[in-house]
Amino acid sequence: MEQAIIQVYTGPGKGKTTAATGLIIRALGQGCKVLLVRFLKPEQPQSSELLILEKLAGLDIITAGLGGIDARKQPERLQQNVSQTLSQVRPMIIGGFYDLVVLDEFNPVLHKGYLPLEQGLELLRQRPAHTELVLTGRNAPAEVLELAELVTVMEAQRHPFADGLAARAGIEY
Repeated sequence: MEQAIIQVYTGPGKGKTTAATGLIIRALGQGCKVLLVRFLKPEQPQSSELLILEKLAGLDIITAGLGGIDARKQPERLQQNVSQTLSQVRPMIIGGFYDLVVLDEFNPVLHKGYLPLEQGLELLRQRPAHTELVLTGRNAPAEVLELAELVTVMEAQRHPFADGLAARAGIEY
């Protein structure tokens, strides 16, 4: 990619991972090599989009495998899981093998302190110039927003969860 940038999808509204998934599809359609790294998301239940994405050539997916409501009660385990996942993917990211890298739920990883902010910022600064980098998740730190060339804030105006509608397969996951 000639002019790659850092994109951030953040905010309390729905659609951050969905927007990144759309970008993945678009990049793959242009023959780009893509890496999706999923932080703070468990292996099971599997998100429905993975059923399709895993079949696509040109896309590598790494899932940290620890996340969800129960995992939040174990911050030390989450911190260790994030650190191990980052150790695995860091050489893949800075090695320049990908046109697009999506770090799903990376913003809350930094916000909650599961990864030291400076370590996350160092990764952003070390990304190859030709690699588009997308960070998703609520509460993107101000320092991340400052480094990004594109920032989209998702804001919920209304959400059926407030009325008791549970997450639905194929829609929310």
